[in-house]
Amino acid sequence: MIVNTFPSTPQLNTEPILATEQTFNWKNCWYPVCFVRDLPPNRPYGFSIYDEPFVLFRNQHQQLVCLRDRCPHRAAKLSAGQIIDGKIECLYHGWQFGSDGQCAHIPQLAADAKIPANACVKSFPVTECQGMIWLWPGEAEIADEECIPTIPNLYQPGFVHSDKITELPCNIGYVIEHMLDPAHIHITHRGNQGNRKKAQPLEMEIIESSIEGFRGRFRDTKLPNQTWRNLDFVAPTLAHLHFPIPERGWFFGQAFYFFPLGQDRCRILTRSYRNFVTWQVKLTPRWQIHLNQNKILLEDLPQWLGQQQEVERLGENLREIYTPLPTCDTFAIAYRQWLDQFGVALPFYRGYTTSKGTSSAKMELSLKHTELCSSCHRAYQVTKQLKPTFVGIAIALAALAIITDGSWLQIAAVSASVSAVIAAFIAQKLQTEFELY
Repeated sequence: MIVNTFPSTPQLNTEPILATEQTFNWKNCWYPVCFVRDLPPNRPYGFSIYDEPFVLFRNQHQQLVCLRDRCPHRAAKLSAGQIIDGKIECLYHGWQFGSDGQCAHIPQLAADAKIPANACVKSFPVTECQGMIWLWPGEAEIADEECIPTIPNLYQPGFVHSDKITELPCNIGYVIEHMLDPAHIHITHRGNQGNRKKAQPLEMEIIESSIEGFRGRFRDTKLPNQTWRNLDFVAPTLAHLHFPIPERGWFFGQAFYFFPLGQDRCRILTRSYRNFVTWQVKLTPRWQIHLNQNKILLEDLPQWLGQQQEVERLGENLREIYTPLPTCDTFAIAYRQWLDQFGVALPFYRGYTTSKGTSSAKMELSLKHTELCSSCHRAYQVTKQLKPTFVGIAIALAALAIITDGSWLQIAAVSASVSAVIAAFIAQKLQTEFELY
């Protein structure tokens, strides 16, 4: 265990940290694929981890199945196929595979012919836990569900939570670094989550660090005796902010689960939970919460993309580029140093002084959310239907107002027509917002 406390004059250790004999095995751990409620029913769900393709579906018993997303016949994607009687069928030639990845049917074989022994697909452990679907891409015999990084308070009495999945066009390291940086909130999100006047030096400590990640805490310094807030990194998938508000008996937490789709693509599964002002979460539609949260991520995205493009353009290590402060960057630098020390096996990473497989590919300033989220996708489809409906109603009511000239019915028809036009405008505005993400 490594314990650091702040001296009277804060110092930030940016000396190179050598890799140890311990290497983090990125395959032998659980990855959060998506929220259970966002898994599309009755069709395959394709995704990747560090560009390795996987496909997820439910069998005839509604049990989760995860296979490598590659048909052994001619390497077509199984995720492009369909589910028939709990088996996944390749769209190319109709080969079918069961829960264990064994081929169960080949249309091109005679009824009495034996299916080739190598006509199979590798399967992987997959499970549901705390409303999320988790995949273990490594050695199946050592997959232990007790190792899933769960949230202790999530289902405690009095707590509510909201969940959101978003896909981002950048390297996962910059996203993790950012989510371990509480100092940016009052600048990047001023007028939204933050307030520029509250930007200040932070007291920041690394409490312990190991191959499994690190635990940290921080607090404001403008006023004395401020509450400590905890911020932990659980390798490789979680940054967890959590803290009590003792004077009110409140507790707040926000978990950022990271999912590395590929070199310059990742997902972030955000889970916010608390035991105060619970009515707000209970009464606000999930899609409305997501639209507000998307605006916050859109404020973050230019920072991530600009940072990544400039770092990769320079081609130097971060120690030569960054000018970190102990009152701002302690956790971000600790994460990069963790990569130096334990992350050599990761396919694409940039530590503080080391790196492997990084990219300078041009990235687009866009998020992907609506098609991944069951709530927003459903709301989007409704808005697409409502707009022409309200327009048609407005036209019909306007026509009614014309033929009822001078009567009380005309006034009512005009008022209703105007209301329908406003409703159509709102539906169009919502549709446009959903299409942005």
